Amino acid sequence: MEYSADDVAVATNLQILVYTYMSMVTFWTYDYACSVDEEWKFLHRSRWTKVKVLYIITRHVPFFLIAIGLCLKFTTNESLNECGILMDIYSGFCLISIICSESFFVLRTCALWNNNRIILVAVLFVLFAEVVISIGIRFTDSTFLNVTTSAIPGCYSSSPGVQFLSYILLFVFQLGLVSLTLIRVIQSWRTAKGHLYAVLVKHNILYYACGLFLSAMNVLVPMLFSNSAYYTILEDLQAFILAILATRMHLHLWHIDRHVHGSDALVYISMTDVSPEDITV
Repeated sequence: MEYSADDVAVATNLQILVYTYMSMVTFWTYDYACSVDEEWKFLHRSRWTKVKVLYIITRHVPFFLIAIGLCLKFTTNESLNECGILMDIYSGFCLISIICSESFFVLRTCALWNNNRIILVAVLFVLFAEVVISIGIRFTDSTFLNVTTSAIPGCYSSSPGVQFLSYILLFVFQLGLVSLTLIRVIQSWRTAKGHLYAVLVKHNILYYACGLFLSAMNVLVPMLFSNSAYYTILEDLQAFILAILATRMHLHLWHIDRHVHGSDALVYISMTDVSPEDITV
């Protein structure tokens, strides 16, 4: 059976996507295995709060992404409708993962500003607006492609459509969080008169920067490259990495909180429990 040049190009893109996706799955599994001990201590010794529930959701939603992603990459779908349903389900879990991850950065930013009501209302309003618009964009744009060759089955997005607009909104939102955090960093740096790098690390600015970088790549790559495998890979990568960054940051702050308040009793989890003044560098 002979294949056209377009079929070969599609199959090549899907192969690249499959190899990269399996690499991300391996990395996620490795990260989860490395943090099992810390997470067990966190889940066992901390009290149940809304933040703890949010942590569990954020940490485990990527497992659903992995399961659905494997079906997309390795299952032969007989119709575009089946492919579209799977893509919608995958996009839904991807959106949930990103929202939960960003919620940790929102909580951390509000904690740095001592839960300033104006900051809290403004951030939550922008986050809600971004979520509503992103849902509308993701589930009204059906730019998917079905691949049913006997050698390489599966389906994936054939073009970014208007979905990259949701990453523009995410980039703007993250830029706002980074700006608020940097303002707090500069204020603390002037007060403490210490090393700027130490203050940046203390305020978890590197976690924010990584998320901002991924959003910028998801905005720029569809504009610069026509290969659909690139932006599909970046979209998956952002969901995985943001979940890792958010949960790692929370675990780090929780361990600092235990160190500050003592490790004998159960620790009440709250992002506001760990203020910048409590952390020594």
